[in-house]
Amino acid sequence: MKDDSRPIRNVEWFEEEGLVRLKIIKFKSKIGKIFCKILKRPDYFIVNLDEIGSFAWRKFDGKNSVGEIMKMIEENYGKEKASGFPIFIKMLERNEYIRLE
Repeated sequence: MKDDSRPIRNVEWFEEEGLVRLKIIKFKSKIGKIFCKILKRPDYFIVNLDEIGSFAWRKFDGKNSVGEIMKMIEENYGKEKASGFPIFIKMLERNEYIRLE
C-alpha cells in the first residue's frame, strides 16, 4: 500500500448515532441467499466502526490519499491513534470492503 493510493468504498454503508455501519452481504451465491430466506435470516451482517474508523471511512471517496487521511487522523486524534490506520486499511482491503486505486 502506497501513501498516494486512494481508497474507494466497495460496500453499502449508513450512519447511525454519528458512527458508520457497513452492510456486508453474507453470501454471494444463490444457495446461500436461499438458505437465508428459508431460515428467515438477513443475508447481510453489520460491521460497526468506531469513531476513528468512521472518520476515516467518510474520507474513502477516491479523492483523498492514504497519506492524506492518515495526516487528518493525526491532526484530529493524535499520532498514537493514527498508528493503527495502516492495519485498518489492510483489513478493509483484504475483506474487499474498499479498493485502493
